[in-house]
Order: sequence, then structure tokens, then C-alpha cells
Amino acid sequence: MNEVVNWLLNSDPWVEYNTRVDLLGQSEQEPVVAVARKHMLEHPQIKGLLNETSCWRDQIVNGHKNAALPLHKLAFLADLGFTINDDKIAKIVDLILDHKDVNCVPQVLMNIPAHFGGTGENTWSWALCDAPIILYSLAKFGGGDNQSVKNGIKYLTSLIRENGWPCAVSYELRKFRGPGRKDDPCPYSTLIMLKLLSEVPELEDSDESHTGAEVLLNLWVKSRETHPYMFYMGTDFRKLKAPLMWYDILNVVETLSHFNWLHNDSRLIEMARLVELKADADGLYTPESEYKAWKGWDFGQKKVPSTWLTFIVLRMLERIRISAAPHSEQQYRT
Repeated sequence: MNEVVNWLLNSDPWVEYNTRVDLLGQSEQEPVVAVARKHMLEHPQIKGLLNETSCWRDQIVNGHKNAALPLHKLAFLADLGFTINDDKIAKIVDLILDHKDVNCVPQVLMNIPAHFGGTGENTWSWALCDAPIILYSLAKFGGGDNQSVKNGIKYLTSLIRENGWPCAVSYELRKFRGPGRKDDPCPYSTLIMLKLLSEVPELEDSDESHTGAEVLLNLWVKSRETHPYMFYMGTDFRKLKAPLMWYDILNVVETLSHFNWLHNDSRLIEMARLVELKADADGLYTPESEYKAWKGWDFGQKKVPSTWLTFIVLRMLERIRISAAPHSEQQYRT
């Protein structure tokens, strides 16, 4: 483990910074942490990402799995440790809060064709597969006390049903709905709502969090036969991939690992151990799938171990505190 940590500390500054804070428990006030953060802020890749995310009003959301969308880049910046005290982040937050509906839910520019139930025109609106990601980012940036953010979270949380969060959209999108039965939960919406609630202390142990977690864990148990809204937990789902933006095993386990009351759940432990088994002989993790939009980042390839991916896995495993003993692949669902 010491060799792996040293490898992380000698990699990209955002990996070093997060390793020091999250794995080593070092204070933000320690000089080595401050230096790593400074190098992260000054890095050309980070500056490019901030510039791309600043174009919040320019890109139309016409497919939420598009890894190039500013909302996904925003969440990545939040995961790196940026806050509203960073100049460009503060400006981006202002841009986001300029467009919200009467329930304070942040809107993005979307164009849903009429034959899919939309208007066919560029429309400021929201769907439950984008708004939670944005609110999660705002909360993680340190904006959780903003009343608009609070109101938006409260409204989205209220949309839950007995079987999790549905496919829901703002009234501007008319009758648009994803490819599934309307009474089914949307696994992705449920996942990112849980990600959002994990950043709200008073909701971390709420009935809504328990309901959403139970939905995802039961989908894992029934992964062979239950695929609401065409979200599968099959081969592609089980591939390690970064950044954490879609419905895949690492995003699910990482999200659920934030809920302390789940750490002894056998279903979560099973998923976490399946991830753990993907380490190479040196304890490092190599992406098994990639987003073309993130080419040039160390997780945007499938040939060599990724420091950021390795850090995410190690942090998740440490959070759950599962056994480091070897396990047989045959123990887990394939």
C-alpha cells in the first residue's frame, strides 16, 4: 500500500492533493497540501476544464450520457475539491443560478424533438438525469447553505416514490419520458439523487436515502432479469471507468459508500469486492472502458493503470473498510 500511495503522490497534482486529504488525512493547512492544491489550480488541463465549464450557456444537452457536457465536467471539478472560493467556480455558480425554475431547480439548455415528446426547440428546462448532478456540484462546492440550492434539493427529493425516483422532467419538456414503463424507477436518476443526498447531512440517513439505496441494491441482486429504463448491470456496467458520471459499478459503489449505515450490507460488500478484484499484481487499477471526450487524462485510456481511478477505488474501499484478503471471482455474479 505504501508503494501505491507513493505512486499517487508523485502523479498529477489533483491526484496528489486528494490523496493527501482523503487517504492520508492531511489538513488543508499543511504546506505540502497547499502546494499540491496550488499546482492543481495552475495545471493546463484544469485551466482548460474550467474554461470549458464556463461556457455553461452555450452547449445544448441532447443526450445525458455525453461525457463532454459541462454538467459532467462541473461534477468532476467538484470531486477534485474545487469550492465557491475559487474565482472561476464562483462565476460558474452565478451562471447556473441565473437559470432556475419556480422550484429553484437549475435548468440547462435542452432540445427534445417533438416525436420524443418535446418541443423541438432550444428550451431552458431540467430532467431528473441532469438537475441532481448540478445541485450535487453546487453543494459540494460549498453552496449547500444557499437558499435556492436548498429549495431545489427539497423539491427534487420530494419526487421520490415507493420504488425510488422516476423519470421526471420540468413542464417545459412536455410529455418527454425515457424508454421505460412510467411506474418503474429510473436507476440513473435514483443514483444521482443519492449522490446529491450524500452531500446533505440532514438527508444522509433520511427515508428517501434508504429507499433509493434499497432500489439500487435490489437491482444488483436482480441484475439478470430487471432492467428498468434499459439500464443494465451487465458486462459494460461492471467495467471500471472514470470520471464517475454514468450508471456503472464504480459510480454506484462509490455513491453508496457515503452512507455509513450501508457499510455492512452484503450486497454493497459484494459489489465492492468485485471492484477490488480488478487490481493488478501491484494493486493498481486500469480503466476497462473510456470516454473519448476525456482523452489526454490518465483515465481516458485502457492500456496502463490510472492514478485517478486507483485513488477512487482505494478511497472507496477504505471508506467501506472491506477485507483486503483475496477472493475468488466465482463468488460474484457474472
